[in-house]
Amino acid sequence: MITVTEVTATAGALKRLSDEGVSIWLDDLSRKRIESGNLAELVDTRNVVGVTTNPSIFQAAIGSGEGYEEQLADLAVRKVTVEEAVRMMTTADVRAAADILRPVYEATDGQDGRVSIEVDPRLAHHTEATIAEAKQLAWLVDRPNVMIKIPATQAGLPAITEVIGRGISVNVTLIFSLERYREVMDAYLAGLEKARAAGIDLATIHSVASFFVSRVDSEIDKRLTALGTDEALALKGKAALANARLAYQAYEEVFSGDRWTALAGAKANKQRPLWASTGVKDPSYKDTLYVDELVAPGTVNTMPEATLNATADHGDIHGDTVTGGYAQARADLDAVERLGISYNVVVKQLEDEGVAKFEVAWQDLLDAVAKSLSSKGVDGE
Repeated sequence: MITVTEVTATAGALKRLSDEGVSIWLDDLSRKRIESGNLAELVDTRNVVGVTTNPSIFQAAIGSGEGYEEQLADLAVRKVTVEEAVRMMTTADVRAAADILRPVYEATDGQDGRVSIEVDPRLAHHTEATIAEAKQLAWLVDRPNVMIKIPATQAGLPAITEVIGRGISVNVTLIFSLERYREVMDAYLAGLEKARAAGIDLATIHSVASFFVSRVDSEIDKRLTALGTDEALALKGKAALANARLAYQAYEEVFSGDRWTALAGAKANKQRPLWASTGVKDPSYKDTLYVDELVAPGTVNTMPEATLNATADHGDIHGDTVTGGYAQARADLDAVERLGISYNVVVKQLEDEGVAKFEVAWQDLLDAVAKSLSSKGVDGE
């Protein structure tokens, strides 16, 4: 973490990124980050205007126990269940972060200043349970700048429509494929139409669609390396950017069509693309690759702190790096396909793995909290 006294002379790249229309969100949250003043400092000095969380982030934060001791002791005395304890801690953190970001939310008319919290990942394939959980989380956090994260599984799509239709802002997560992304946008528009029919002010509803980046390269690069030909190796590091750029092309198409125009007339907000999983996993790639090369207006880039600081230090922000590259992006994905690497197989695998990883992280978090409650004389059952 940066210190309160750190001089941020190199934050110019972050300002340039913001000036290009990219909202910078932090992909991390913890009690320590909140209480130390670090989150407020990042807002002041690193152009951070939002926060995303996920089960893995909470598992790392709460699993460490740092900053949660007093609340855990209180929860133990009350003899709450493990799951209730986890929700009390995670929603407390999101509520506090939302309060820190409230001035940003007000200054941007609700577009930024957002903090996201995810539904229980074990519900990813259960539509009605996801809807119920989303409603409960919105009620528990009770802040206008919260966003409820719903995974873009097949079962998640109707949940997105229903939750948006109730006037709750949504961060759609775990999007890997272009086809699924179009289904997500369709679910959002259907939700807005439902909200309008119910008399809800569409201007109050916001959404982002979290399109995952680095994991695409990780999987496809592995397959290209296994092929080992010059042609295959030359394509390494290209698929993720190509996929994201074509997603932005789809976004431009959908949010300029007749269906959107009718909703825009009712003051609806576009569902912005959010670049997620932007920390580079291959050390041979520049650590700001998925920031420098995904600059486009009306987008969000949620970064782990290491990527945020790397961008501030040596990010190369030189204007829009997305909209002029659609033809090359399509050519790159087609080239990968011609080598026998199936795009549809890869993105389906990544979605399944993404859900599974969050389920494991959530279970690890439950186990850690159960152990903490038990050590304080409560079995947590």
